[in-house]
Amino acid sequence: MSAPEVFQLSVGPLTGLAFNADRSKLATSPAGNEVQVYGRGAGGWAVEQVLEEHDKTVTSISWAPRTNRIVTCSQDRNAYVWTLNEATGEWKPVLVLLRINRAATCVKWSPNEDKFAVGNGARSVAVCSFDEENNWWTSKHLKKPLRSTVLSIDWHNNGVLLAAGGADGRARVFSAFIKGVDAKPEPSVWGEKLPFNTVCGEFASPNGGWVHDVSFSPSGNILAFASHDSTISVVYPSAPGQPPAAIQVIRSHSLPYKSLCFTTEQALVAAGHDCQPVLFQGSEQGWKKVKSLDDTAAGGRAGLTPQATGASRFGGAGVGRLQSEAFNRFRQADTRGSSSDGATGGAGAVQANGELKTIHQNTITGVEPYEWAADGSVVKVYTIGRDGRLVIWAV
Repeated sequence: MSAPEVFQLSVGPLTGLAFNADRSKLATSPAGNEVQVYGRGAGGWAVEQVLEEHDKTVTSISWAPRTNRIVTCSQDRNAYVWTLNEATGEWKPVLVLLRINRAATCVKWSPNEDKFAVGNGARSVAVCSFDEENNWWTSKHLKKPLRSTVLSIDWHNNGVLLAAGGADGRARVFSAFIKGVDAKPEPSVWGEKLPFNTVCGEFASPNGGWVHDVSFSPSGNILAFASHDSTISVVYPSAPGQPPAAIQVIRSHSLPYKSLCFTTEQALVAAGHDCQPVLFQGSEQGWKKVKSLDDTAAGGRAGLTPQATGASRFGGAGVGRLQSEAFNRFRQADTRGSSSDGATGGAGAVQANGELKTIHQNTITGVEPYEWAADGSVVKVYTIGRDGRLVIWAV
């Protein structure tokens, strides 16, 4: 397996990151109210533009690969769609009418790129589409039966079904069908008649933990969600209105996972507070942890490329060198109290210099597909974390 590519983009947490279609550019936010657009050159990643429109922390970013539009959302309760002016090279923002009174938490373009969804703290998901008559983006809200903050969303490949997970300990599948925007979807295991806000499935976290992330499989016929009770649940629906054919629960001895994504119908990658991405494989009969993508035996700076220390706007200062001695002591005490798993390589260990033995030095907050094979399977994923690092892993 090839060594991971590691890039230090910030000295603080990355609260969102998205690539363009050919992976030559990325947009990210270093835990602030600005979005930085990077370009990749021979020397690594370098900031090309800074998008400044939000008033508070940017919480999520999504980049539409075909239309080349960026959508961002923030704690300021707003979302903006950014369009590139090819003549000037500048990104122009358009305000989205979200109509929410709490922070926006997550955003994602639909596969058709004609609408996007915004999860928020107002117990709703705003499904946004473009109103050509008024030349702005408007929203319709998925509300019932949401009872708390929506923390994660994911689109089905038909562009109509939407999965949402939240702080009420539930993962749900909704219909986000908008008349005049969406074509009538083909019947699936999730449903046949799908008017807006139809609940096609509702699944509880095994022990009541917050649902940190939800993900559809490539076919859309499987749903996985990661909960704060250190579990991953994999749901196999049977037919509309019927109980699932199976729900397989993966229980971990490590810290909770914050994010996950399918690489094939039988495999997924999850990552979170344990600071390393882990590969799982399985079927309706059961799932198991296969391996960590991180070689923890090599130490916390394993696989660091030259770009990792020189390409960022912040001068490439390593997070490990900036952490205080008091924090390192706390982290060592905390990790020594956690159990490690043979399949994950014992992520909790700390080196003599105070760094973790994993490449990520803090919680991984996002894992997404990066590169696909000809058959559609994911061959590389990328992760971002609170250590300001972007890491590209071969699956």
